Amino acid sequence: MKILFTTSEAVPFATTGGLGDVCGSLPFALADLGHDVRVILPAYRCVWYVGREIRPLNVEFIVAVGSKTVSGRLLEHRSESVTFYFVQQDYYYDRDALYSVHGQDYADNCERFVFFSRATLEAIRLLDFYPDIIHAHDWQTGLVPAYLKIEYASSPLYRSMGSVFTIHNMAYQGRFWHWDMLLTGLDWKYFNWQQMEAYGQLNLLKTGIVFADAVSTVSPRYAQEIQTPEFGAGLEGVIQSRRDVLWGILNGIDYTVWNPTTDPHLPAPYDEHTVWQQKPFCKAALQSEVGLPQRPHVPLIAMIGRLTHQKGFDLVAKILPEWLEQTDTQWVILGTGETQLETTFRELANRYPDKLAVIFEFNLPLAHRIQGGADMFLMPSRFEPCGLAQLQALKYGTVPVVRAIGGLADTITDCRPETLANGTANGFSFTEESPQALSETLKRACDAYRQPEIWRQLVLTGMRQDWSWARSAPRYVEMYEATLRRIRGG
Repeated sequence: MKILFTTSEAVPFATTGGLGDVCGSLPFALADLGHDVRVILPAYRCVWYVGREIRPLNVEFIVAVGSKTVSGRLLEHRSESVTFYFVQQDYYYDRDALYSVHGQDYADNCERFVFFSRATLEAIRLLDFYPDIIHAHDWQTGLVPAYLKIEYASSPLYRSMGSVFTIHNMAYQGRFWHWDMLLTGLDWKYFNWQQMEAYGQLNLLKTGIVFADAVSTVSPRYAQEIQTPEFGAGLEGVIQSRRDVLWGILNGIDYTVWNPTTDPHLPAPYDEHTVWQQKPFCKAALQSEVGLPQRPHVPLIAMIGRLTHQKGFDLVAKILPEWLEQTDTQWVILGTGETQLETTFRELANRYPDKLAVIFEFNLPLAHRIQGGADMFLMPSRFEPCGLAQLQALKYGTVPVVRAIGGLADTITDCRPETLANGTANGFSFTEESPQALSETLKRACDAYRQPEIWRQLVLTGMRQDWSWARSAPRYVEMYEATLRRIRGG
């Protein structure tokens, strides 16, 4: 099968989070299954900093963006099994960041991704690569299924292609004022409540959902949640209308990158057989690195991510003063985010320097060392389409404590007498969105930490589970094949 990923992010070239991780890893898992997989993304400024060979192709093109025409050219990077193409248009993509600067979205984001969507479909013809499936990701490529259905439907070269649209996070929808409909070049008749319009605005996420042949999201639970008002972000009715072609496929992680046995960032690599001897060295080194006392028998609780309401950091801010004052625990927090939350955590770290360390930056090597050295990993998210950090934590023998929503509910089995007995417990979870529920669950986790046999079982269960892309990629193939049978009548 020939598969083309069209995406605004893919590691290692450009990423802001889970979207980039998926689009940089899943193609290789699909290629390992014998498929011809290519990836196309914008040639941002940052792609040149990665150190991979990117060469220009002798391929230039011109596409319409509203009333004007814009030129671009294609670049290429070839790995052993997956080819990456880059759409170069420096006015649109040679910028400091992918989507925004100083907290403000670029004013021309709609125009930038209209151009990229059109470039994707032109690249197919220019490269003479006609995929069976075009797999579009998030609002930035929501127009690709629409253009395929509307403008390319009459072309015999494109007619048999299927389109899949993956929603990585319903909160980010690509909403633009209605006059930006002119930039798309599509007839105003499509600007209606059933297709491209939502609440008076042009909505590119909705466009992708409506026009794609199949829709997927990044965990089975999230596929159910986004059909409800609580998680549907205003588009739950649209999702419900496509539920017959909606797939929830859990993300995976790349064990060539996230593996304590081979991780170059760890001071003492380990596996399930050596974790009890080596992880204490990682813990002591981490404590020293972040300025905490080296106390081997005190639970070290970690958080990594965006300091936002969505990730539940405000719930942590409410319980942390009491925990720091009354419990014998240590905490390490890595990430950046909302100013008020940063201020709160900074003040607490100054007040309790022996118990709380905060590092307000994006530091991937340190993230690896935190996963390797911490005892528990905390994710009290209000919504979490899949979550990758809890999967990394499991591999590193760092027991997750999570709120049971989205992909967190699909991957973390709460430690209870019955789940310990049947060998499925791999962490701790709670359902109620409250500081009290979070605190009670952390207390359960700390109680279990002081019971070596229980803790050993939790750690080993998590480390032995397979959350790799090799586990998830066959489900994507199943979705592609089902989509092609439906649209081709086979």
